[in-house]
Amino acid sequence: MAGTRTIPRVLSIAGSDSGGGAGIQADLKAFVACRVHGMTAITAITAQNTVGVTGVHTIPPEMILAQVRAVADDIGVDAIKIGMLGNTQTIEAVAQALDELGAGPQAGSTPVVLDPVMIAESGARLLEPEARAALIELLLPRATVLTPNVPEARALLDPEEAGPADDDAPALARAVRRLGPAIVIVTGGHRASATDVFFDGSTLVEIPGERYPDGAAHGSGCTHSSVLAARLAWGDEPVQAARRAKEMAAAAVRHGLVGIGAGPGPVDVIGLSQGS
Repeated sequence: MAGTRTIPRVLSIAGSDSGGGAGIQADLKAFVACRVHGMTAITAITAQNTVGVTGVHTIPPEMILAQVRAVADDIGVDAIKIGMLGNTQTIEAVAQALDELGAGPQAGSTPVVLDPVMIAESGARLLEPEARAALIELLLPRATVLTPNVPEARALLDPEEAGPADDDAPALARAVRRLGPAIVIVTGGHRASATDVFFDGSTLVEIPGERYPDGAAHGSGCTHSSVLAARLAWGDEPVQAARRAKEMAAAAVRHGLVGIGAGPGPVDVIGLSQGS
């Protein structure tokens, strides 16, 4: 019947990667792979390739809000993924957008997956140092799931405290969860093992996976968080969504496009490398 909606709608609030490997571009590929309708609110435009980031242009806060309102008013939103934010003004705009959407960790609210993007695969800084406090104060308590890797998890903790060791991901997950998100998944890409750690305040689950050193990992974090948001939009329980996100992100690295560019190639979540 015309007008009947059967496809979940997922909004990515993130930056654009002109090289197509990460950011909004990676998110939309992951949404396609998960069979959801993807929408975007772009927070920044980066001049970027596999080698590095040569320029960043932030989008005005009022335009970020306008993008979110436009898709929400007409299409609706079943889940939200948040990626690159860049600065405090953007974080404040996104917090306002989440409040307007009724999104967050509360029961019945639109789920929010927050990937705390701070540094690009090439090493370029994507979050201004002074914006860290705003990220912690305004967005972590609004996150249904937070998906830091080990360096991001440590960067969120008080730098004046020693904190857990790098490979003590369970302790890192517990420490980061005290900052406000309902669920923390410390991803395994920067660990000695490739195991993700899921912690919801009471249950800790280790989600093992294979490491693929011969694959391509650019955009793996974006892909993981986008798949997670898509599966939540489909109605998966969080730990089930986390397992699926781990599986798809790992496969995307394994089949990554190593021949694209001179630097770390982009992941392949939609099977381009398997085509003719």
